[in-house]
Amino acid sequence: MEEERRWEDMDTDCLVNIFRRLGLEDLTLAVPFVCRSWYRASLDPTCWRVLKFRGLDFMPWSNLSKEFSNRYGLPGRFSFSGFLKFCVARSHGESIEVELPLLFGATLNDLTYISLECPKLKKAVLPNLQTEDEPHLPEIIGRWHELEQLEMECKPSSFQELVDQLRQNCTKLVSLKLYGSFKNDDVSATVSKLPKIKRLCLSKSYLPKDKLLAILTGCKCLHELIVKDCVGFEVDEEVSKRVLSAGIKIFEHEGSKLVDEFGYETDECDPLYVHAI
Repeated sequence: MEEERRWEDMDTDCLVNIFRRLGLEDLTLAVPFVCRSWYRASLDPTCWRVLKFRGLDFMPWSNLSKEFSNRYGLPGRFSFSGFLKFCVARSHGESIEVELPLLFGATLNDLTYISLECPKLKKAVLPNLQTEDEPHLPEIIGRWHELEQLEMECKPSSFQELVDQLRQNCTKLVSLKLYGSFKNDDVSATVSKLPKIKRLCLSKSYLPKDKLLAILTGCKCLHELIVKDCVGFEVDEEVSKRVLSAGIKIFEHEGSKLVDEFGYETDECDPLYVHAI
């Protein structure tokens, strides 16, 4: 009878093909400690092209924090920044996607580090920064010349400068997701400076009807527009016709209304839909 082949005897290429589908917790805490061949395969940069930190628990008492500290013999306290640098170092600059945690995670220094060490990013999912750090966002994001998808929690105070950077340095961008209060200058910048945008998600924003219509008219390449749970418009006959004439294939607007549950019509009255600008 032919001897059964063991997992540790698999070709490195096969192991890499499997490991690249795993999450960061498995890649750091499980795979490298099975055997030498698995450890060597886990060092391949291909395994670290997608860095999804969101959804992991980085609190000091979490299993991830404790196990990582024990496995790697950390001399001090576990930190998200340290874990981030560990994973980015394993990627050797080959990462194409990064998804950062919402809370207790990335700082301005972390984002700056990623922008310098991961120049090939195609997708970036970013958290909110401190208000005083937001002016640095355009420069950071502008370093990702291969960027195709950008997701942010809130429209930053530096939105105008960000759009300028996206136009100049991120010419491959086709998808943008964020929420906030959209005024004339914001819509004008989006329409005029991001001509290749195909997918736009502005859910939970303050978006008056005239701004929505301007987007539908001005974004000529737009195929998908997601504006769920917005305040400022209701889908009437005019909006429906504009969506049809613009050739929008996906238009999701569930939950959007002219006024919110408190009866307010503007972002000035409802802080849920405004980000200081």
